[in-house]
Amino acid sequence: MSPANQHEEIAAQIVRMALERGATGAEATAAEGDEFEAGVRLGELETLKEAGSRAAGLRVLFGRCVGSAYSSDLTGEGLGRMVDSAVGLARISTEDPFAGLPDPSSLGSLPGDLRLYSDSVELLETAFKIDLARAAERAALNADPRIDNSEGGSFGSHSGWRAFANSRGFLGSYRTSSCSLSTVPVVTNGGARQRDYWHTSARALEGLESADYVGRMAAARVLRRIGARKAATQNVPVVFEPRAARSLVGHIFSATAGESIWQKASFLAGRLGETIAAPGVTIVDDATMPGLFGTSPFDDEGVPPRRTTVIDKGVLSSYLLNSYSARKLGLATTGNASRGVTGNAFTGHGNMYMMPGTTDPAAIVAGVKNGLLVTELLGSGVNIVNGDYSRGAAGLWIENGEIAWPVHEITIAGNLRRMFAQVEAVGSDLEFRGSLACPTLLIGEMTISGQ
Repeated sequence: MSPANQHEEIAAQIVRMALERGATGAEATAAEGDEFEAGVRLGELETLKEAGSRAAGLRVLFGRCVGSAYSSDLTGEGLGRMVDSAVGLARISTEDPFAGLPDPSSLGSLPGDLRLYSDSVELLETAFKIDLARAAERAALNADPRIDNSEGGSFGSHSGWRAFANSRGFLGSYRTSSCSLSTVPVVTNGGARQRDYWHTSARALEGLESADYVGRMAAARVLRRIGARKAATQNVPVVFEPRAARSLVGHIFSATAGESIWQKASFLAGRLGETIAAPGVTIVDDATMPGLFGTSPFDDEGVPPRRTTVIDKGVLSSYLLNSYSARKLGLATTGNASRGVTGNAFTGHGNMYMMPGTTDPAAIVAGVKNGLLVTELLGSGVNIVNGDYSRGAAGLWIENGEIAWPVHEITIAGNLRRMFAQVEAVGSDLEFRGSLACPTLLIGEMTISGQ
């Protein structure tokens, strides 16, 4: 294939250099990007970062022996030294019987415009970006006189290229952009300090929520935390807001990633075809959805992504695999290879989400007589090997189907096996604010540890 741009030229050149040095297989990545971040607090600019990066990486094979190297020196000499380093490492490495490149028949790229790039991001002036951060913070501070402080407002953006080539004939590249806006207002009440935030992100500036909306949403969330207290220790139903619920989808990803399965480090290892969740639970991984953050035309081995149903109406129907984990398990890749610019590919997800139900979120809360609505999760206390789950949380207490009072400084605990089996309602409010998404979720019973 003929290179279409300078990034593809670099990737193709690296592969060619590796083969000239005797490698039996090679794959190379070339990446370039620019990032920006501005942070303001109480209207004053506190942080400003603008950075650019260029790098290339190579993975070579001599039979089943593998070596990797990377460099930010993309001159001919710099690339030559990188190739020599990877080749040298491969020659002294231990043979791995599962090492290799994807089968040529599995290689390819999604056609058409996936809406991953918009020049609206690159054309933004620095002053305009800073003003958006200020406007979001100002909208939060002006929303209510009880909001007396702020941890700031921020605006970030990124644009870049990624190219990939391998010795089996694959060559491709794509361009991406993104931008984000957030603010974190603070309320001090009776000596207690409460904070909350709102965040919006998109591939293009037009996809962002307005600064005024971001500020008002952040304000509304922090105001409802005034007077928060601990709840009594008890077992009750727990409702997860989408912002908190999406972490549960992330745990399913960790439990179905190929590395976790072949290492037997997952509570879902060996359970393909079994019922592992309630009938209302369907979880999909789809890297083909235009404009979203988990989308790409090919994975980091040159395999086209696809839509994979991981859990189908409660039944575990697929793991997520790259070519290495697929060979380890005697299965086929699902197009989920991911890596930096070098090294062996690991398993990544695309846009992974729980399919929405038909129940309005307000109706889910109204159906809970006594329980907790989780709005924020803290810390990391999840064991993917056995499914044990324990995390700090904050939220709102539900009494007789209505929000009664705010809750903080508690722990919610359970086991992922039982939690997914006890999903009693799935909301209709699915939206993507990143590559993981989940609607409102009701779990029949968890343990609340408080006072």
